[in-house]
Amino acid sequence: MIKNITCVTCPMGCSVNVEISETGEIISITGNTCKRGDLYARNEVTHPKRSLATTVRVEGGVYNVVPCKSSEDLPKEKIFDCMQAINSARVNAPVKLGDILVADVCGTGVNIIATNHCPAK
Repeated sequence: MIKNITCVTCPMGCSVNVEISETGEIISITGNTCKRGDLYARNEVTHPKRSLATTVRVEGGVYNVVPCKSSEDLPKEKIFDCMQAINSARVNAPVKLGDILVADVCGTGVNIIATNHCPAK
């Protein structure tokens, strides 16, 4: 089986073909123009991950929400569970840039961190 993916690690957007055996092992990777493309294709086929950017509700703040992001990439299959946990989270103002808003979201070892300030009222 051949899986065609578009590499997103740089602006080149290479079309990468990954040949996979019946047992799920990678046989070959072609079409990438750099080593990052090879690594991206391997990870995308075997264990895809995504970064996550959203907001968390703030209690007692000047704003009702504060923007946030995952401290590192999350397993793709956990994104919806993580969003559910983040949507139910509430933090108290003040919030500072870099504060951990949700620690170890869904047992992934990844923190959700504030990407802006939210002063108290």
